[in-house]
Amino acid sequence: MSAEAPYANLTPDLVLDAIEACGLWPDGRLLALNSYENRVWQVGIEDAAPVIAKFYRPGRWSDEAIREEHAFAQELMDAELPVVAPLRFDGHSLLQHGGYRYALSPRHGGRAPSLESRDQLEWLGRLIARIHTVGARAPFAHRGRLDRDTMVRTSVQAVLDSSLLPASLAHGYRAASTRLDDAIAQRLDAVGPIRTLRLHGDCHPGNVLWTDAGPHFVDLDDARTGPAVQDLWMLANDEAAMRALLDGYTTMREFDEGELALVPVLRAMRQLHHAGWIAQRWHDPAFPLAFPFAAEPRWWEQHIADLHEQADDLE
Repeated sequence: MSAEAPYANLTPDLVLDAIEACGLWPDGRLLALNSYENRVWQVGIEDAAPVIAKFYRPGRWSDEAIREEHAFAQELMDAELPVVAPLRFDGHSLLQHGGYRYALSPRHGGRAPSLESRDQLEWLGRLIARIHTVGARAPFAHRGRLDRDTMVRTSVQAVLDSSLLPASLAHGYRAASTRLDDAIAQRLDAVGPIRTLRLHGDCHPGNVLWTDAGPHFVDLDDARTGPAVQDLWMLANDEAAMRALLDGYTTMREFDEGELALVPVLRAMRQLHHAGWIAQRWHDPAFPLAFPFAAEPRWWEQHIADLHEQADDLE
């Protein structure tokens, strides 16, 4: 398989064959789900509920890191938390077929949470606190960390190495990203040491599905080590929403209010990382289709302006 087109050989027939290799009988129904980093399908099963098949991007995570993600999800499920963990076949959750690594999970539908509902935000806060109680029991050994090396420096270098960034804007991007990185470093120094733990890592509204029975959390693909507030800030549209989340959270677990000063840092890191992620993955045919704006100079001009604005906020 090619690094520039890692999924070129992942045909529908190969997906169905991989399901059959687990002893399941697909009925031929395949529904591609919204995912760019990996490839994810809902697969119909004869006389049974559909399953979700996730084929991991080659080279992104080690086998050990993926198994650690699966073990964390299972640990959360064992603690009676509404988290979807992969299925096991002959004791294994990380499977291989046709040169691809994949996992199967039960299908759990739902709708996005209402981030304007105080009741729902408090409910989410309580559940996230319980996730963090489990996450604090032991550290990750193989997953990444939410830090400047991963989220900033690697991402900035990916942009600078990419043909996406117009040459005329390279100096401006380097200056803006350097300025923002310095502002991030200063804010981190000012906040001081922060307790870290195992996180969901990408707890945005798309990874929380709500049903009549309440919410459940999906997709721990970005599970990593970081501060507790990382799993809260993407669910808070404003200060009132953050307070509702924390009112729920603190009924189950203590929260260090000093971590709130990290929210603009985490937001800035995510914006830098998003641009670097697009640049790094641009050779994957799915990315130009999904993010055509990234090929336009005006998008990079706006991105540079946004980086300066975030540096202003942090400084």
